[in-house]
Amino acid sequence: MTVHQDITKLEKLRCQLFSSSREAARKVANEIASLIRSRAAEGKHCVLGLATGSTPTGIYAELVRMHREENLSFANVITFNLDEYFPMHPDDLQSYCRFMREHLFDHIDIKPGNFNVPDGTIPVEKVADYCRDYEAKIAQYGGIDIQILGIGRTGHIGFNEPGSDATTRTRLITLDSVTRIDAASDFFGAENVPRRAITMGVGTILGARRIFILAFGEGKSSIVAKTVEGEMTPSVPATYLQNHRNVEVLLDQAASAALTRMKTPWLVGSVPWEPATIRRAVIWLSEKMNKAILKLTDSDYNEEGLQDLLAEYGSAYEINLQVFRYLQATIVGWPAGKPAHAKKPGDRPQPFDHIFPKRVIVFSPHPDDDVISMGGTLIRLADQGHEVHIAYQTSGNIAVFDDDAIRFAEFVSDYCAKFGLLSDRITELEQHVEEFLKNKQAGQVDSPEVQQIKALIRVGEARAGARCCGVPGERLHFLDMPFYATGRIKKKPLGQDDIQIIVDLLRKIQPHQIYAAGDLSDPHGTHRTCLKAIFQACDQCRHDEWYKTSEVLLYRGAWQEWPVHQVEIAVPLSPQEVKQKRNAIFKHESQKDRALFPGPDMREFWQRAEARNADTARRYDKLGLAEYEAIEGFVRWDGNWGLTE
Repeated sequence: MTVHQDITKLEKLRCQLFSSSREAARKVANEIASLIRSRAAEGKHCVLGLATGSTPTGIYAELVRMHREENLSFANVITFNLDEYFPMHPDDLQSYCRFMREHLFDHIDIKPGNFNVPDGTIPVEKVADYCRDYEAKIAQYGGIDIQILGIGRTGHIGFNEPGSDATTRTRLITLDSVTRIDAASDFFGAENVPRRAITMGVGTILGARRIFILAFGEGKSSIVAKTVEGEMTPSVPATYLQNHRNVEVLLDQAASAALTRMKTPWLVGSVPWEPATIRRAVIWLSEKMNKAILKLTDSDYNEEGLQDLLAEYGSAYEINLQVFRYLQATIVGWPAGKPAHAKKPGDRPQPFDHIFPKRVIVFSPHPDDDVISMGGTLIRLADQGHEVHIAYQTSGNIAVFDDDAIRFAEFVSDYCAKFGLLSDRITELEQHVEEFLKNKQAGQVDSPEVQQIKALIRVGEARAGARCCGVPGERLHFLDMPFYATGRIKKKPLGQDDIQIIVDLLRKIQPHQIYAAGDLSDPHGTHRTCLKAIFQACDQCRHDEWYKTSEVLLYRGAWQEWPVHQVEIAVPLSPQEVKQKRNAIFKHESQKDRALFPGPDMREFWQRAEARNADTARRYDKLGLAEYEAIEGFVRWDGNWGLTE
């Protein structure tokens, strides 16, 4: 979208938008490489402040590539990391020292002793002295030249939690409960996350000569807007960056979504009034005025900053009608089309309407995403006679509690003993599971036997959930994509073997509809990786004859929902279908009551799903459309829908 005039007038930090995180990472890596080389030519050190987490990994990957392919030397580089959990041994899986070695230090020629990560093994009574020494060492090298930052959901930079002001220096800090919940996936549960950390202070960070702060994904959009457009406050420590004269905020499209220039661009400048922009503006106006779309008046448009739109079209009623008819057309009771005998004059045509029944495949990143996010549509597709397949892309085994694995191992042993089937191997398995889990350390990777038991638990639950939706067992496909099979939160990079599994299944089924999870805010990125695999598989199949009569639809619901202005297909659910969907979700007993990785929303998955589906229906109703119990929304993928990488 082209927006004219000063669209950044509300932004107190300089923001740059990128089509992907990879592009942003390259920009920062190039800036760092340029400084390293110029300092080396002068015979001087280059001092870098580094961050951990998923956000900066692209930067480190690009720096490693430059070292290998472009002879970028790090011999003159000194680094200081922002933070480390306390207590934490440097070799632990969750250690930031280990993270930096795996992602950067072990792959470049930085000199031993030239990289500094806060020490999580210091006796607590010596931490204060250690922190003062850390500050002194930064000063000894002349301060930090370039500081890399991410941003937490609470607005923390480093581990400077809400309440940290611009005077704070390196210190031991108690972690906010939100931060610990967000870190739960790395530690196999929030209860295993350390309660404290050593972190550079806000004042230490502000001492850097240049700062790059990066944020990617929908989950960061709200805090990005507060940081960039809000007032400076210790409740959002990142806002103190507004006091620094050389800060650049690098965002992808999703992370920028809550900025005024993206959310309501017509309020900061003139925009070309394309259909999608008109739709967003009218829905925004309707909700702001608490009026149905068809009740909006010329005065409403004029008073709320939409004079340009009204001037271009001349009549509020004509604009209202255009948007109302579009939204009305999104409501589809037959998401895969009707049989010939059910079609009526005036029915809105659907893609490939001449094909009935259709072959449908629903890709589910984890074994419960299908029923959580589109269970009502699954029920409807099956009831309406389509050939529905479900493909579970990963085992989801790391999300099973240890107690469940013990319970199932005991069940197998007791069953076999009762019917005289007990063998030494079964006895050994039960003993191994019990002994292993009894001695398991926080964050320790499960043994292969325990991983397999947890995977089988989720297979059984997936079958029960699908059966509740009317999908038979022979149409379920458990893909076990290799990228996931590490037993750890950190996965392997997506490979061709992962993509080939999807390609082979698509070519076997030759579906007319492909449903995929466009819900990208899960705590450890599996949805994003699974969607990327589907996109790449579809790209490989795009010249196949069957693909010419196929469409890809993206669902959400487990972690977020499509905003109404983006919804292209809205499937209304009856009260009975909502109840049936809930029962299907309940079949996933290992995820019931409490999820191992709940993310920012602590409600049970069925509660999240029902609330979001009901809210979508409520919003349609408030806009003046038909009132339904619930609505599941979908958007079409046209081959150009980008993914943050």
